[in-house]
Amino acid sequence: MARWALVSVFDKRGVADFCRQLLATGYQILSTGGTARHLREAGITCTDVSEYTGFPEMMDGRVKTLHPKIHGGLLGLRDNTAHQAAMATHGVDPIDVVVVNLYPFVQTVAKPGVTHAEVIEMIDIGGPSMLRAAAKNHRFCLPVVDPDDYAWLGERLLHGPALTEPERAHLAAKVFAVTAAYDQAIAQYLAQAGTDAGAAASATRSAPGAAGAVPGTSGRTEEWPERFELSFVHKQSLRYGENPHQGAHFYVEPAARPSTLAAAVQHQGKELSYNNIQDADAALNILRGLDGLGPAAVAVKHMNPCGVGLGDTVHTAFARAYEADPVSIFGGIVAFNQPVDGVLAERLTELFLEIVLAPAFSSDALRVFQRKKNVRLLTVDMTQPLWQPGDKWLRRVSGGLLVQDVNLAPPSPWTVVTRRAPTDAERRALELAWRVVRYVKSNAIVVAGPEMTFGVGAGQMNRVGAAQIALAQAGARARGAVLASDAFFPMRDTVDTAAAAGITAIIQPGGSIRDQESIQAADEHGIAMVFTGQRHFLH
Repeated sequence: MARWALVSVFDKRGVADFCRQLLATGYQILSTGGTARHLREAGITCTDVSEYTGFPEMMDGRVKTLHPKIHGGLLGLRDNTAHQAAMATHGVDPIDVVVVNLYPFVQTVAKPGVTHAEVIEMIDIGGPSMLRAAAKNHRFCLPVVDPDDYAWLGERLLHGPALTEPERAHLAAKVFAVTAAYDQAIAQYLAQAGTDAGAAASATRSAPGAAGAVPGTSGRTEEWPERFELSFVHKQSLRYGENPHQGAHFYVEPAARPSTLAAAVQHQGKELSYNNIQDADAALNILRGLDGLGPAAVAVKHMNPCGVGLGDTVHTAFARAYEADPVSIFGGIVAFNQPVDGVLAERLTELFLEIVLAPAFSSDALRVFQRKKNVRLLTVDMTQPLWQPGDKWLRRVSGGLLVQDVNLAPPSPWTVVTRRAPTDAERRALELAWRVVRYVKSNAIVVAGPEMTFGVGAGQMNRVGAAQIALAQAGARARGAVLASDAFFPMRDTVDTAAAAGITAIIQPGGSIRDQESIQAADEHGIAMVFTGQRHFLH
C-alpha cells in the first residue's frame, strides 16, 4: 500500500525542499492545482488529487479535496479493524502527512480597494477541512500547517527519532489555533459587512431617533456580537512586564496596518520592553492626534505627554517640546511626524532617551545615533490613518474584557459661552491644548500656547488638583496662556485657580449642572471660555 503525503499550499516557500525530504522518506506526493505545478517545475513527481480520486476539480477549484478517498484517508484509524476494512473495501489509502496552508484571507481584506467578492473567494474551505481532519487523527496523520516546521520535521522523518505523541499533539494544536483565528477573521469581516449594510439600511428608514433592537442581541441597540473572539500572533518575548517579576510577550494583529506600532521597524537599540511598547504607542497616538498642524514633536513619560511642540520645522518643534518640560523628558520617548536628520540627531543624543520614533531617519542621523547604541530607533508609516472607524479599544478586567469604540469622534463645533470670545491666537492655543488633553490620563488639564504645551496635569483625583499641577509646571508661562480640561468643571474653583495664574482662555466640554457658575467666574475674570460638548476621559 502506498504511503501518501498530501500537499496543497498557498504559501509555497520551502515546500519543494520539504517534498524532496518526504520522497526520500518513502512517501508519494498527492497535490492540487498550483501546488502540483510548482512541484513539477521543481522536478518533483506528484499525483494530482483528481487522478487519485477519479473525480475532476470543478467549480473553479472550489471542489477538489472534498472527497471520501481524501477524508477517509485522513480520518481512518489505523488500529481500528472496522475502519481498515472500510478503507480496503472502498479503495481508500491512508494519508499519513498533510501539508496545507490557507488562502490569505486577512491579507486580502487589508488590500486597498479590494472588493467583497474578492474577499469571499479567499475563504478557504478544503484547506481547513483537511487540516482539522488530520489534526483530529494526529496519532496517525501528521498535520503540517506552518512552513517554519518543514526543516525540523524533514530532518526527523529522514533520520529519526520518530515523532512523539506530545510533538504530534503540538502540531495538531497549532492547526486548531490557525483555523480558529482564520474563522474568527472571517466572522469579524462578515459581521462588519453586515453592520455596514445594516447602517445603510437604517439610513433609508423614515423613523429618525427610533432605537430599534437588533434581533438576537438581547435588546441591544447596536450590532455587537454575542461573542467577542480575539486572535493575535506572537511577535516577540519581552524581558519582563511592567515589573521584573511579571512575564510578558508582545502579540500583534495578523495584518497590522503599517501605520501602527505593531508594524514599526526597529533600526537599532536594545529590545523593546513592555513599558517601552506602551509608552511608544501613547507617543504615536498623541503625535497622530496633531495631524494637520504641521511639523510636531511629542515627548512622553509613563504614557502621558510631558511636552508637545509645533513649528515651521521639526527642529523648532522639538525645541519647544523640550522646553515645555526639560526635566520629565529624561528617560522618556520622543516622537516626530517628520524625518529626523543628522542635526536633530546630534541634539537628541545629548539627552538620555529610551526611544526616538519618526517616519524616517536620514543616513547621517543613523550614523550619529551609533554613538548611543542603546537608544531604540523606530520608524512608522505616517501616511495612513492610525485608526479607522470600527476599530475597538480593549481593556482586560478580572474575569472579563471591556470593549469600546476607539475615540475617533470628529471635532465638535465650539460654543463661546462667555461675554468675551477667544482671539485668533487663543483659538490656535485652544486647538493645540484640546488635541493634547484627550491623550492625558484623567483627570486631565493642559496649559498651552499656540505652538507648545506649558504644563500638564494628569491622573489626579480632582480636577482642581490637576489644574494646580499643570499651572505650577507652566509657571510664569501661564500668564496669557490657555487651559484645556478633558471633562467639565464640577464647580468654579478651577476657573478661579486658572485666573490667578494668568490664564486668558479655557476650553472644556461643558455639561455640568454648575456650568453657569464656571461661566460667571470666567466673565468675572475676563476669561474667554468655549464649550465643545465632547468629553475625552482616558482612564
